[in-house]
Amino acid sequence: MRVSIGSDDLYPVAISLHEDLKKRGFEVRAYGALVTGKVEPWPDVAFSVARDVAEGKSDFGIVICYTGTGVCIAANKVRGVRAALCFDAETAKGARLWNDANILAISGRLTTPHVGREILDAWLSVKEPDINEINNIRKIIDM
Repeated sequence: MRVSIGSDDLYPVAISLHEDLKKRGFEVRAYGALVTGKVEPWPDVAFSVARDVAEGKSDFGIVICYTGTGVCIAANKVRGVRAALCFDAETAKGARLWNDANILAISGRLTTPHVGREILDAWLSVKEPDINEINNIRKIIDM
């Protein structure tokens, strides 16, 4: 599975998730501070990850900034992206199950590496969206 991950700064959760994805055997494309080692503009980071997902270069993406809000908003500007800001595992699971979210947005300030792994585990636990939500998901895709 292919994943793109980007962060505007070197938050512990960003570093941890980047390493964890590689250990799990994902093909990982990194952006922003994870590549340069310095603070990068969050809109650029979000756009790079979102473009990969929208173009099918990655199966899903992860974007991280201080609050998670900025990268979530920026990623959602790219057609075909359904980014969800998640602070806990249940929200991440629901975002995949009921919204077919394809980009996970995380707060670098609030999310510890341990909670980040819980969020990622929940995200990955959903293989397909809830069949009862398909019509709603199609409505979002068509907007």
